[in-house]
Amino acid sequence: MMIDPKQFGLDGRTVIEKDDEGCFSIVINRKSPVIMADGRKIMDKVDKIKSVRPGAAVNLRTRAPLCSKTRVYLEKQGVRILEF
Repeated sequence: MMIDPKQFGLDGRTVIEKDDEGCFSIVINRKSPVIMADGRKIMDKVDKIKSVRPGAAVNLRTRAPLCSKTRVYLEKQGVRILEF
């Protein structure tokens, strides 16, 4: 189910989905790699979601390749990486 990102104070172009288990997923649908600069921006979005919904699980859904440092960084922060 698509969620309006503005309820979390995020840009309207951010795509957020909520699954049946109540987990939120930030969706990045592109072909170019997700690099560390993107990872920091993703964490800013995760923090905004968690500030509105404390304790919420937030995942990253992407088909883009992830830089290995970015993958480690996000996983250490508790963000699961899901590929579609």
